[in-house]
Amino acid sequence: MSNITTSLFQEMVQAASTRLNKQAEYVNSLNVFPVPDGDTGTNMSLTISYAMKELSKVEGDNITEIGKALSKGSLMGARGNSGVILSQIIRGFAKSIEGKEKISTSDLADAFKNGSDTAYKAVIKPIEGTILTVVRESGEYALSACKKEKDLVAFLEMVIKEANNSLNRTPELLKALKEAGVVDSGGKGLVLIYEGMYEALKGNPIKAKDLNDSNVSE
Repeated sequence: MSNITTSLFQEMVQAASTRLNKQAEYVNSLNVFPVPDGDTGTNMSLTISYAMKELSKVEGDNITEIGKALSKGSLMGARGNSGVILSQIIRGFAKSIEGKEKISTSDLADAFKNGSDTAYKAVIKPIEGTILTVVRESGEYALSACKKEKDLVAFLEMVIKEANNSLNRTPELLKALKEAGVVDSGGKGLVLIYEGMYEALKGNPIKAKDLNDSNVSE
């Protein structure tokens, strides 16, 4: 598969939202930084859920309009630090795909990288070992990987592997994570979003009817 159509892109973002929602409690359980208030998964899930509500209002088959709806919804619905950062990642991603009719591996890589750049610019003092590190390192990797891999399934699988590698390194960058024996909660939430997109890309989207099943953990 070399291109993502508009309808497939919609399925991918729906699956991303659903996967994050299903594992929100697990993400909450990892939340020790900046304060251990156990709400990162909930905040990220609420943020992307607002984006999906805005997306449901879009009529027609246009990637640009889908991106704008996701951006608007996530910005309006951003909750907590993690939700605000996620909304900026989505805003940057959406801006990058404006004007596209289909999305290739290079388009997806550019969108991941632009999501990272936008999030970093929005944070006054970026902290490494957080979701910011995971989105940056996986985005940088994506830019390199897309030059060699044009199949979207293989490409996204590679990006997710790198995102997980980055996530697993977060305790080495943040003392609080290492002391608690966990990876960064926001970074884990981002990986779940990528994994949801991947499942839909493979033709195995998580069904929207499962949205209320949030008792899944790892």
